[in-house]
Amino acid sequence: MSYILSCCSPADLSKEHFEERDIHYICFHYAIDGVEYPDDLGQSIPFDEFYDRMAKGADTRTAQVNVAEYVDYFTPFLEDGKDILHVSLSSGISGTVNSARNAAAILRERYPERKIRIVDSLGASSGYGLLMDTAATKRDEGMDIDELAKWIEDNRLKLHHWFFSTDLTFFVRGGRISKTAAVFGGLLEICPLMNMDNLGRLIPRFKVRTKKKVIREIVKKMEQFAEGRKNYDGKCYISMSACYDDARAVADLVEENFPKLNGRVEINSIGNLIGSHTGPGTVALFFWGDERID
Repeated sequence: MSYILSCCSPADLSKEHFEERDIHYICFHYAIDGVEYPDDLGQSIPFDEFYDRMAKGADTRTAQVNVAEYVDYFTPFLEDGKDILHVSLSSGISGTVNSARNAAAILRERYPERKIRIVDSLGASSGYGLLMDTAATKRDEGMDIDELAKWIEDNRLKLHHWFFSTDLTFFVRGGRISKTAAVFGGLLEICPLMNMDNLGRLIPRFKVRTKKKVIREIVKKMEQFAEGRKNYDGKCYISMSACYDDARAVADLVEENFPKLNGRVEINSIGNLIGSHTGPGTVALFFWGDERID
């Protein structure tokens, strides 16, 4: 193709998946106990080790990609005669889209013959990844760079993100849940059910008692909003942070209730960038459906 398809590492697909679909990515950064690493899909620190260290009290910090890094990342593609369609992590949780846009403005002056399109995904983790996977299919079917950029902008809010956590420790640390609410939540076995709104922000929606019930409830949200409802025939992705059995329980229930799925549910790890904020114990479910409206 005359253009490359690109995203940020927090799209949370595997390295093999990105390579198979010919999707390029730029790595964010995180630090654990003061040592900085690239968010490189678990290569520098395997996911299990990362979440184990968090559970034992390790301090984590994150950093988005700056303008200079985007310039360095984009430049080789432009020098190779390729246009660039870069889809960024949601502006609702990161300012990285502005860095990418500023870098694009700099590079358009250096390479006026090349196209650089920057699109806000309004998504995160493997929901953002499912958007990228679908975009790669559209590219392979022949969409040019402008057509695909418009398709993503027109359809990104149809990608649903629902998630829950069985460990509120890191949501308290990040300020999303108060300490008092977390204490009572723990005593009552409450697992908050959250989603991503139409501005790409993570919003707590429901307080569900017990893990068993929240697993059923998150699949009910798919039944309520999925394209075609129980006749949904698209792909479904799950991402999880060191809680594979919980993710597998959700996947089994989805596969049982949606017999026309396009393949089996794909389970990925929540990467170390997003995982620095969720901690262990989070399961997220992603599917195509009605447009997100709030």
